[in-house]
Amino acid sequence: MSALLRASCVLLLGLLLFSSSSCRDRDRVRIPPHDQVARVARFVAHQVDWASMATVSTHEPVVGRPFSNVFSVSDGPESSGTGVPYMYLTRMEISVQDLQVNPEASLSMSLAQTDFCRLQGFDPQSPLCAHIILTGSVLEVKGLEAEFAKKSLFSRHPEMMEWPSDHNWFFCKFNITQVWVLDYFGGVKTISPEDYFLASLHRKHH
Repeated sequence: MSALLRASCVLLLGLLLFSSSSCRDRDRVRIPPHDQVARVARFVAHQVDWASMATVSTHEPVVGRPFSNVFSVSDGPESSGTGVPYMYLTRMEISVQDLQVNPEASLSMSLAQTDFCRLQGFDPQSPLCAHIILTGSVLEVKGLEAEFAKKSLFSRHPEMMEWPSDHNWFFCKFNITQVWVLDYFGGVKTISPEDYFLASLHRKHH
């Protein structure tokens, strides 16, 4: 095979791989219409891999004040989101120590954490850069739900499998009591957990 032919083949293969990757990326960030609020919330919750969780601090000198921290999350394996954010936690972590005193928290997620807003030219604070705030509490899960949490998290955060075993990691879920959505102009919208979980992650075809 001539050098020119080999170069042409490499270029063609590269273009095919880039096209395939671009299609996957476009599919991954095809946000639902903004009037389908519950679906937008489910979409955001599934797209992001981490969230900012605010707890009520139990540590000096900020006892009783909001304390925000970053946590890896997953609501299910890719394309199989449940809407329930799962986390892999250790009691050695400062925010988890807050949760042991008061399990109530809020969880913020934004499409600014994906490529969507950057590609669209949306500032992270813009309403068009969809983001959600979940309020509720953090609960440890066991049994079958813990197995599902493990599959959900380890499939999207494989590094977790190598984290130190002496940290006594355990699986938790964020038990949602209210959902706040900002994805368009006109102010924040709220939806109940019931409507949130009833929403389909994928578009229904008729």
